[in-house]
Amino acid sequence: MSARVHLFDTTLRDGAQTTGVDFSLDDKRAIAVMLDKLGIDYVEGGYPGANPLDTAFFEQKPTRQAKFAAFGMTKRAGRSAANDPGIAALLEAKADAIVFVAKSWDYHVHVALEIPLEENLAGIAESVAAAKAAGREVMLDCEHFFDGYKANPDYALACARTAYEAGARWVVLCDTNGGTLPDEVGAIVAAVAKVVPGESLGIHAHDDCGCAVANSLAAVEAGARQIQGTLNGLGERCGNANLVTLIGTLKLKERYRERFSIGVADERLGELTHVSRALDEMLNRAPNRHAPFVGSSAFATKAGIHASAVLKDPRTYEHVAPEAVGNSRKVLVSNQGGKSNLLAELERVGVTIARDDPRLSRVLEELKDKEAQGYAFEGADASFYLLVRRILGEVPEFFGVERFAVNVERRHNALGELVTFSEAVVKVKVGDEVLISAAEGDSGPVNALDIALRKDLGRYQSLIEGLRLVDYKVRIFQGGTDAVTRVLIESADENGERWTTVGVSANIIDASFQALTDSIVYKLMREGATA
Repeated sequence: MSARVHLFDTTLRDGAQTTGVDFSLDDKRAIAVMLDKLGIDYVEGGYPGANPLDTAFFEQKPTRQAKFAAFGMTKRAGRSAANDPGIAALLEAKADAIVFVAKSWDYHVHVALEIPLEENLAGIAESVAAAKAAGREVMLDCEHFFDGYKANPDYALACARTAYEAGARWVVLCDTNGGTLPDEVGAIVAAVAKVVPGESLGIHAHDDCGCAVANSLAAVEAGARQIQGTLNGLGERCGNANLVTLIGTLKLKERYRERFSIGVADERLGELTHVSRALDEMLNRAPNRHAPFVGSSAFATKAGIHASAVLKDPRTYEHVAPEAVGNSRKVLVSNQGGKSNLLAELERVGVTIARDDPRLSRVLEELKDKEAQGYAFEGADASFYLLVRRILGEVPEFFGVERFAVNVERRHNALGELVTFSEAVVKVKVGDEVLISAAEGDSGPVNALDIALRKDLGRYQSLIEGLRLVDYKVRIFQGGTDAVTRVLIESADENGERWTTVGVSANIIDASFQALTDSIVYKLMREGATA
C-alpha cells in the first residue's frame, strides 16, 4: 500500500507576499476553484480579520473537494483564547481547517514575543484546543522550526508535542528563513517523528537556498505526510516550495510514484501546464520558460545531435513524456510532434476531433503561426476554442464590423476639472442590417469601445444583455514604441460563467477590439445562436 501524502496550497496566503503580486477577490476565488479541480487537498485562503479582502473571501467557501483553511496567530499573551479577536475571526470564517502559526525558536520567543517560553507553549495548547472544540481541523505551523531545533531541540520539540497533544491534526515544520539543507531536513524530521507521528507531520519550505522542493521531498522520505507550497513557487523573498514541480515529481518519478499517492488524479495531471500558465496570465506575468515540467522550454531541443536523437526516440533527452503534464515537445528544426498535446487541449475545451482528421494539422499550423505573432492561449480558452471552431468551419458569421473609431480628448469639465474623456463609434452589419452605435465616458477608450460594440447587435442583443467585462490585462512584447501588444480580456455573464479572450497587435486598441469581439462571439456560441 502506498502512503498518502497530502498537498497543502498556500498560494493565496504566503504566495500573496510575493513582490509585485496582488490578488483581487475574484482572483482568489478563481485560483481556489482551479486548485480544487486539480486535486489539491487543502487550500489556504488567507488571514480572515486581517484585511477586508480576506474577510470577504471567507464569507463563502470557494472549494468543493479541497478543505478550505484559514490562517492566523495563536492567542495573544495576557488574554484567553475566548477573548482573542484574532481567534474569533478564525472561528467565524467559513473554513474547514484553522492553521495557527506559533514561534518554535526560543530566540524568537524571547526577542519577538518577549514572553516566557512556557507561556508560548500554553498559548499553543489553548489555541489548538479552542479550535478543536469548535469542530475545526487544526494545524500548527511551527515557525522557524529548523533553526529553532538546531538552537534548542528540546524546546522546538516541546512546541510540536504540545500542539499534537492538544489535538492538532497536523504539526507543520517550517523552514521560514529557507536556509536549511536537505540532509538537515531529513535528519530533523526523522527526530521529530519519534515525538509526533509522521502521519501528522508536514513540511513548509522556503526557497532561499534553492532547496525548497528538495527539502520537501527529504521530509517526505523521513516520514512527513503533508507538503505545503505554492503554485509556481510564489512567496516572500525567493518563494516557497513549488507545488507544480512537486506534483510532477511525486506523480511521475518511480521512486515516489510507487511509494506515495497524492490527490491529483492521473487525468488531472495533464492540466498541470495549463494551471501553471493560467496563474501567470492572471497575474500578468510572463510564465517561466525554463520551469520544470511546465515551462515552454522544458521539452525544447535545438538543432544538432540532441534533436536528431529526440526525433528517433524522445526518451533519449526527456526524463518524462511532456504530454503527461499537458506540455509539448519542441524540436526547433522540425514540425514533428505536437498533435497529442493539441488533442488533449481540444478535449479540455470541449472540441472533439479524430487523430487522423487532416484538419488537425491545419489547426496545429495555425496555432504555431498565432503563437509566433505573440498570441498565448494558455490563459485564453475562449479564443482558443473559437480559433479551432473557425478552422473547422463551425463559427457562424453573426456580425461583421465594417469600421470603428475611438477618440481620446483631455479637457476641462463643467466643474473646471481637467479630465480625459473617450468616445467610440462602431459600425456593424448583422445580416442585411447596418447598425451604428456610439458611446462615451471617462473610463478609457477600451471601455467606450466595449460599450459601443455591445450597444446594439440587432437580433442578438437580448443574448448579450448580461455580458460584462470584468478584467483587462496588457503585456508588451519586443519592446519599443512599435512593440507588439497582447491584450487579455476576462468577461462574465448573468449565469456566472467567466471566460478569457486574447488579441494581439502593434496597436493596443486593435488588440483590445479583437479580444472584445471574440468575447461576444463566444457568448453567442454558448447561447446556441445561429447566423
